[in-house]
Amino acid sequence: MSLPALVSSPYLPSRPYRRKTIYKTVCLSFLLVITVTVLQRGMAPSQFLQGQQQKELPMPESLKTQKRDNPFSITDTFWKSKKENAPGKEEEEGMTERQVKSWDITTTNCSANQNLSKVDWFKGLEPNFQQFLLYRHCRYFPMLINHPEKCSGDIYLLIVVKSIITQHDRREAIRRTWGKEKEVEGKKIRTLFLLGTASKEEERANYQKLLDYENHIYGDILQWDFLDSFFNLTLKEVHFLKWLNIYCDNVRFIFKGDDDVFVSPDNILEFLEDKKEGENVFVGDVLYKARPIRKKENKYYIPSALYNKSIYPPYAGGGGFVMDGPLAKRLHKVSETLELYPIDDVFLGMCLEVLKVSPVGHEGFKTFGIVKNKNSKMNKEPCFFRSMLVVHKLLPPDLIQMWDLVHSNLTCSRKLNVL
Repeated sequence: MSLPALVSSPYLPSRPYRRKTIYKTVCLSFLLVITVTVLQRGMAPSQFLQGQQQKELPMPESLKTQKRDNPFSITDTFWKSKKENAPGKEEEEGMTERQVKSWDITTTNCSANQNLSKVDWFKGLEPNFQQFLLYRHCRYFPMLINHPEKCSGDIYLLIVVKSIITQHDRREAIRRTWGKEKEVEGKKIRTLFLLGTASKEEERANYQKLLDYENHIYGDILQWDFLDSFFNLTLKEVHFLKWLNIYCDNVRFIFKGDDDVFVSPDNILEFLEDKKEGENVFVGDVLYKARPIRKKENKYYIPSALYNKSIYPPYAGGGGFVMDGPLAKRLHKVSETLELYPIDDVFLGMCLEVLKVSPVGHEGFKTFGIVKNKNSKMNKEPCFFRSMLVVHKLLPPDLIQMWDLVHSNLTCSRKLNVL
């Protein structure tokens, strides 16, 4: 039986035509998938999830900070998050390098280490030491005021001053005297003040507004969101070292000191003239074989439970010292391997000990006065100050007066050769 012949219908496409249509459909589908994928990656999360029930991402617990409504404040928008897209492969490869180029602590979820409260030796400590140990692991805090531009270009000497929010008069006196920014024979000198927040809650809001305005005028303040207190001076130390490591690639030397000292930048520059790279410069009024103070009424008292050795490693008095920039970066790395210690000067000595770098004592650094007898006339003699690098302690009126005397037509019988 013969099969009937197939009839060609105008409604049925020919085989070559059908094959061509299938190819087109496949290609279009492939292009459509690619287009949708690209669009999805480029869309914001809210657009991408449009029409779907969006899940709320848990927000990180923010550190409690003061509300800043001062129009001059730069802290309002400093940490405002930018629109983030999913990083591509090339972005992921460079992410580590970019992350260390900005302060990466924006919140803190730090809570007390309650395990310590069960230990017998901890129960016997004074409340301030208990508080210190409960939160010692809280190492870094968000920045409220930042000035990374201070390290732009080559900086020969970076002057860094520890201060607290209520001592505006000291900062003002320093800006008028030894902290004045300048350039000497092509060597740039820049100045920064390191601050936390007001320790008294009732003072915090008003003083913060004043500080924001001060910062608007001078632009020389670094502030972090931890309370300014004696035990938190070590926090200020490690925060500065981290900040320096992030932002300062070309700082040759650093002077770091208190806000109640007399400093001669010219004498410091003269002292540094013959220093070569790689010398590990760390110079100041160095204490050798100092013993931990065990008398509870003393400001520097340390219980044996916190430090059981008989002597401290060599360290420079915190009134003022000079170190070179590369060494400061090494100190940052080492500091992250050690437990924080409540005395910042000693903590730096511990870091230097790990690096096997010995701080060098210098007669031009007098962090206990020119002579230790506070009533001695030598402590007020400008001819002695003219030869010094650092002298502690002078409050603003005395500092300005001494600065003017030293830089007047002063006639001295002889100049001390301490450089």
